[in-house]
Amino acid sequence: MIILDALSEFQRLYRTGKKWQRCMEAINNLEKLRPGVFHSIGDSLVYRLASGAEPQRAEFEGHRRYFDVHYYLEGREEIEFAAKSRLNSVAPYLDETDREWFTGGGEKITASKGNVILFENHEASRFRPEKNVKKVILKVTIEESYFLNK
Repeated sequence: MIILDALSEFQRLYRTGKKWQRCMEAINNLEKLRPGVFHSIGDSLVYRLASGAEPQRAEFEGHRRYFDVHYYLEGREEIEFAAKSRLNSVAPYLDETDREWFTGGGEKITASKGNVILFENHEASRFRPEKNVKKVILKVTIEESYFLNK
């Protein structure tokens, strides 16, 4: 997991490459988004606005083909994450949904307004949002991906 304090830090670190430019294009489109409606830019990015506490799962969720970028606009959310290798698989990976489910425990952080969180695919996570959380969730293809601060 990569935790950035502000969108400006994300822009500075991830300014080159089509997928990163598409992330900023999606974020710059915020005023046109309705909560829960998925949008796409090309074949490498889908995104949506999440507003309010969404249903919580007890399991950790992991991905293989896409990684998540969450940009927090309002509120706070507790995130628990762990390496998949330290968790117990409870449902096999489904290529159609790009999801796999795990149980166990992990490290907890709190994300809040302004944070940008990048979820790496060797980890799985689960969320405990407060009712006033508002964020943009971007699902970005792993093809040609790189994390500059790794």
